[in-house]
Amino acid sequence: MNYFDACYLAKFYLMEPDAHRVRSVAASLGNIACCAIGWGEVIAALHRHFREKRLTFREFQLLTAQVEADVRAGLWISLPVTSALVEAQAHRMMKLTDRVFLRAADALHLTCAVENGLKEIYSSDRHLMAAAPYFGLKAINL
Repeated sequence: MNYFDACYLAKFYLMEPDAHRVRSVAASLGNIACCAIGWGEVIAALHRHFREKRLTFREFQLLTAQVEADVRAGLWISLPVTSALVEAQAHRMMKLTDRVFLRAADALHLTCAVENGLKEIYSSDRHLMAAAPYFGLKAINL
């Protein structure tokens, strides 16, 4: 199993400069997983593109339906957010130094990857990538 954060998952649906490379690597890796919040984050990214007029309403509707279909079909695995996961995330954040800038959702992604036994996380989010070593993870940006 390989962990992609939501910014990488969004590249499955949006024509961003590095989307082709992300899709190609995802296809070669096999099982892609993300914390369940990633589903909502991908929809939020699509909504931002709609709001900023880069997607029509119809395109937004089609893409959000595709996201749901892909999750249901297992194209990417949605890992559950449990109270134990949130507790683990809180405890990990309590140990961070003041030099680490990390948003709660990114910390949840990192914790989810660790708690599911993964050693790497794929992302292009600079804050998440900088914090990954504090969680014992290798961050990979294609």
